Amino acid sequence: MPFMNAQVSTANPSRLINRLCKHFSHKIEAVWSETNGLLTFSIGECRLSTLNGALSLECQSPTADELDELGQVVASHLIRFAGDEVAEVQWNPATA
Repeated sequence: MPFMNAQVSTANPSRLINRLCKHFSHKIEAVWSETNGLLTFSIGECRLSTLNGALSLECQSPTADELDELGQVVASHLIRFAGDEVAEVQWNPATA
């Protein structure tokens, strides 16, 4: 299953996990705590966690096209919610 991850520097990763998961919970399954979150989309899932003052993102989908779409959706929302703190998300492709 195609997989990708990213590490995003942020002063408050817990706040971003809360905001992203709360937002997405209106349309998809989302579970979260102060340090972790799981977003379950129809095209895949994305795990969020705090990691040494950064936000760690790990996404996987059944196909590469769905993974690309999932990455775009998560990144665009993260950038919007982070304000000036995050300008872009650099995804690192991997294989599961």
